[in-house]
Amino acid sequence: MKKIVVLTGAGISAESGINTFRDANGLWEGHNIMEVASPSGFESNPSLVLDFYNKRRKQLFEVKPNNAHHNLKRLEDKYEVDIVTQNVDDLHERANSSNILHLHGELLKARSSKVNNHVCHWEKDIALGDLAEDGSQLRPHIVWFGEDVPLLEKAIKITEKADILIIIGTSMQVYPAASLINFIKEGIPIYFIDPKPFVNKNAFNNLTIIKDVATSGTDKLLEMLMH
Repeated sequence: MKKIVVLTGAGISAESGINTFRDANGLWEGHNIMEVASPSGFESNPSLVLDFYNKRRKQLFEVKPNNAHHNLKRLEDKYEVDIVTQNVDDLHERANSSNILHLHGELLKARSSKVNNHVCHWEKDIALGDLAEDGSQLRPHIVWFGEDVPLLEKAIKITEKADILIIIGTSMQVYPAASLINFIKEGIPIYFIDPKPFVNKNAFNNLTIIKDVATSGTDKLLEMLMH
């Protein structure tokens, strides 16, 4: 069975109603990114940061997976499929995809603000005074700017084994996630689904660009891969 590796970003979840939050001017809902997505931001104003992610977490219970998420599950009828996502939502899980790796963390988990591997499932708000096992303040299980991406090596190993690479809803501009394309085997087919694809078609052999949003773009993809 051939192995498909899918790299997904904010664009696949946008059609479910999850805002990408990052505006063209680099602000997230009026906040400088470093205020709400960095260790220093959390240290200087933890209540602001917790509130920001509490709102994100609440929104998850108001949305559901879209056709693109379900189409990726359908690929499992014919292929071994691994999803490496930059998204922190649980929509791939709710579409029942089998193999999902969250590069940037998960909204439905919380962890110690001291130790990376003290992680627990968490669905309600995180409040100041909610403590981890080690007695430290709980924080969102999100990889912030300036922090290591602990699952990057695992994502590289998965990507190296791909027979087909699919990229959906990500500009491939955010590093280190964007570097994963450099680890594929020479010449394997690449499918890039994006309404405004910023990619040099000549930079890769065997690249197919599907200039479309994730939902209808994955419909076209299935026509190509499931016949």
